[in-house]
Amino acid sequence: MTPDTTTSRTHTGAARLRELFARPGVVRLAGAHNPLGARLAERAGFDGVWSSGLEISASQGLPDCDLLTMSELLAVAGAMAAAVDVPLVADCDTGYGNALNVMHMVRRYERAGIAAVSIEDKVFPKVNSFVPGRQDLTPVDEFCGKIEAARSARHSGDLMVIARIEALIAGRGMDEALARGEAYAEAGADAVLIHAKGDAPRPVLEFLRHWRPDVPVVVVPTTYHTITAAELGAAGAKMVIYANHGLRAAISAVTQAFDAILRDGRSTAIEERIAPLSTVFSLQGLAELKQDEERFVRGGVPVAGQVAS
Repeated sequence: MTPDTTTSRTHTGAARLRELFARPGVVRLAGAHNPLGARLAERAGFDGVWSSGLEISASQGLPDCDLLTMSELLAVAGAMAAAVDVPLVADCDTGYGNALNVMHMVRRYERAGIAAVSIEDKVFPKVNSFVPGRQDLTPVDEFCGKIEAARSARHSGDLMVIARIEALIAGRGMDEALARGEAYAEAGADAVLIHAKGDAPRPVLEFLRHWRPDVPVVVVPTTYHTITAAELGAAGAKMVIYANHGLRAAISAVTQAFDAILRDGRSTAIEERIAPLSTVFSLQGLAELKQDEERFVRGGVPVAGQVAS
């Protein structure tokens, strides 16, 4: 849906995300790093799209450690939000600076049609949570100031502010994770995201078992992948994000396809396993473009031309 300030409030991505949070059941998101990936997530049936900082950084051939600017990440997130009719949640790292930067970020992201922003309680420049080594946390009071600033900067109040807790990632333990989450809920976060990187879901399930505030919890089962979304929902999670699986699947599939072409000297062996051009054209919205061309273009060269099968 193209962002439009005249659009009915009930039709904005942010309002639709709030409706999803208000309904029974778990909300499932898939990560993407461009509008094509966002449309694939939507077509697959996910409830929304996660604008993944890891995926966007990797797509630029860069590590996920705050090298890209807010404007660069916003350009991608905004393009994805405009390409789909499901809510888009943006991974905004540490908020690109202090509370004043967060306020500027919220205003820009809200205008771009983003449904929610997720900010994490690590020190800028952050390092991806799954990278061993430095995972420094910002003081609780400072991060609460960011949450309060984000809320005050919203125009409509629909855009959701998700506070991402990195205490388990940093090895600080469950008590600190819960204490931080409770402080962030008190500061006004619309949801908290508890992040963990072990291969078993036990710490996340423990967090959910001890969570008391009436604020929904978001989880990201990247490494503890054996538990289902339904099981996480039954344990108390409201949103489950499959944050980088599209990128990782694409890397494997493209590598195998390119290897086969070089090995065989032709693409015949993979033709049945790759998407036909008709699927590419469908994802591009070419049929709709041709309909608009027939309705509105008067004279001149047709922009769509003849389409190969």
